[in-house]
Amino acid sequence: MRITHVTIERATAPTDDVRALVGELEEALAAEYLPEQRHGLALDALFRPNIHFFVARGDAGEGAAAVGCGGVALFADFAEVKRMYVRPPARGLGVAEALLARVEAATREAGLAHLRLETGDRQTAAIRFYERMGFSRCAAFGTYAAMPAASILTSLFFEKRLAGSAA
Repeated sequence: MRITHVTIERATAPTDDVRALVGELEEALAAEYLPEQRHGLALDALFRPNIHFFVARGDAGEGAAAVGCGGVALFADFAEVKRMYVRPPARGLGVAEALLARVEAATREAGLAHLRLETGDRQTAAIRFYERMGFSRCAAFGTYAAMPAASILTSLFFEKRLAGSAA
C-alpha cells in the first residue's frame, strides 16, 4: 500500500467503515486477550457526547480508503485515547501519527492537558509508538483503578502532558 496523503475526518455515527475498523481491532485483540482483559468501548459508546471519534483515509478524493481510526474520551480532568487502530498494510505510513495528532488537538480544544490510555502488554508496536510519541507509563487511572486485578493484569497505562494546554 502506498499513501501519499492522510485525511482525518470525524465520524458521528457507526458507518460501515467504522464498523469494519473496530471489528478488525476487536478481532486482533480477541486473539490475544481474555474478554475481561479487553476494555475497548462498544461501537455505540464511541458516539456519546464526550467522545470524538475519527477515521483516517489514505489519499485524497472521494472514496479514499479508510485505513485507521481512533478516538478520545473527554472527562473533567483528563482525556483518554480510545480504539486506536491502523490496518496492517497502512502501518508505518504516518496514519497513526495523524490520528494521534487529531486526538491531541481535540484534547487541547477541550481545555485538557493530560492525555491517557490503556493498552495491552502484547501490543508491542503500539507501546513503542506511544513511547515514541512522548507518552510515559503511569498507574491505572479512572475506572481502571477500581477494576479487579485480574481485569487489568495485561494492561499497561500511559499518559502525556500536552504542551500548549490550558490546564
